[in-house]
Order: sequence, then C-alpha cells, then structure tokens
Amino acid sequence: MHNSFSKKDFYNELQERFPEVDFLLDEPMKKHTTFRIGGPADIYVEPSVSQVVPLIAFLKDSEVPFMVIGNGSNLLVSDDGIEGVVISMGKSSSEVIIDEAKCEIFAEAGAMLSSVANRAAEVGLTGLEFASGIPGSIGGAVYMNAGAYGGEMKDVLTSVKLLNADGQVEEIPVDKLDLSYRHSVLMEKPGIVLGAKLQLAAGDVSEIKATIEDIRQKRIEKQPLNFPSAGSTFKRPEGFFAGKLIDDAGLRGYTVGNAQVSEKHCGFVINKSDATASDVLKLMKDVDEKVYEKFGVHLTPEVRIIGRNVN
Repeated sequence: MHNSFSKKDFYNELQERFPEVDFLLDEPMKKHTTFRIGGPADIYVEPSVSQVVPLIAFLKDSEVPFMVIGNGSNLLVSDDGIEGVVISMGKSSSEVIIDEAKCEIFAEAGAMLSSVANRAAEVGLTGLEFASGIPGSIGGAVYMNAGAYGGEMKDVLTSVKLLNADGQVEEIPVDKLDLSYRHSVLMEKPGIVLGAKLQLAAGDVSEIKATIEDIRQKRIEKQPLNFPSAGSTFKRPEGFFAGKLIDDAGLRGYTVGNAQVSEKHCGFVINKSDATASDVLKLMKDVDEKVYEKFGVHLTPEVRIIGRNVN
C-alpha cells in the first residue's frame, strides 16, 4: 500500500471480488468526520454488516492494513490521511429492531445514537434520552462507552454482537466489556462492533420527549454546534472539568491556524474554517502545557487521533 500503483491494483482487486460494494480511492477523510479535517484514506468503503465479515477476512489474508470507524464524530485524522482501507460502519449498517414488549432494542453498528434515542421515545421507551444529542453511531458509542447528561452506554447496554480477532461473530455480554469512563475493553482487545442490544424501560412518551427537548436546548445554549468539532476534546481529569481548567488558564478563544478553543465552551476545539490536523494537534499540545504549567494537571485527549505520521 506504499505506492499508488499497488494501491490502485488492490482497489481494482477489491472491486472485482466484491462487486456489490462501493469502494472509493483516495477519499478525503474530512468528508467523513464531524471535525471536517483529514487527508485521504487510500481506500474507503461503507459496507453492510453482512458484507463486512468476508471483506475483513479478505483484508487480513491480503495483509492489508485496515481501520473501522463509525460516524467519525470523535476522530482527528492526520493531514497525511490513512494507510490501507477505512471501513465505515455507516448508513449501510444501520438497521434498528425494537421489541416493545421486552423494552429491548437491537441496533446495528452504523445506526446513529440520536436516531435510536428518538425512535425509542416514539414508542415510549425510556433510558436512552441522554444519547439523543450525541452525534455518534452505536458502534462508536459502545467502543468508547459514550455518555452525556448523567447517562452512559453501560447503563442501557446488555450485549454486543462482535466480529472477533478470529473472524468469528459472537455475542458478548456487557459485563465482559469492562466499561468505564470513555473506555471499553475493545480499546485494547481487537474486535469490531457489528451491533448492540439495549435494555430500556417503559415510560411516558410526552415525558421522554420533554427530557430530549430539554437536553437539546442545553446543547444549543452551551455547545458550539455551529462549527465543526469532535465534541469534547479532552477527557475529564479526576476532580476537575477540562473546560474550566482551560478557561481558568486564560485560553478561551486561543487559536492556532484555523483551530480554536471555542469561546462558547472551552472543552471544545473547533474548526473555524479549513483547519488542519496539525493546527489542532499544536493547539492541543499548547493547551495541555499551559494548563499543566498553571494547575499541575495534564489533559488527556478524548478525541481519537489516527492516520499517518500522528506520533
């Protein structure tokens, strides 16, 4: 995959072998991240859940590097792009099945959290309201135990349908996922989320919708939703709030290139217009250094930094 000739050859081979799958060559990743930042993926694809299993088996046999992403809402992709194949569990893998009698939902990895939360609300299922404004997919939310407004995935998750390192599809109960603050075992152990089962409870439709609307209003008031970002840039340090530390260090509005610490919420780094990954990385490094200098606290990225030459 190191030169354009082999990349093009492999792209042609993929198209021949998987004619029903749409592969894209040198696809800009800024089209596929909420940050709107990132160089090209050598090859990009959005397969269905049934297509992804044989595709990954073939990539492993071919010894071609690959990476699986969700909605790209928590990613910073390097300006040099991503080597190999990027597999997005997106629109083609977003089926949602609701069992109202059991208050259960099964959602494929590409289903958007906000959409699943809204569908749950429509049928009077409560417990997922916290997720109604999170701009991620089910797969990404499980991977990082996403949460907001007092709730997180581990509160509702019962099991995960996983493609394991041996290429087998298995169902993993939630207690084997080691879910904690913005963490799951999947960060250390290879496995690809294909879907998740959620256990909710029966509730009142109007109350559930009122809670979702309340959360929506809070997000509008407090978050810089009018600029591309990857959500909270840093994890919450124990005993502190990252946004407050950044603000107290005098960094509200701090800018590098076209990346900026949001003036509305210092926990967010925003892309003001055509920011590069280098801008964001330099800004994050500066912010961490200045916060550490002032308060003796280091900030750990919550955003996943991926791609060529990021270290």
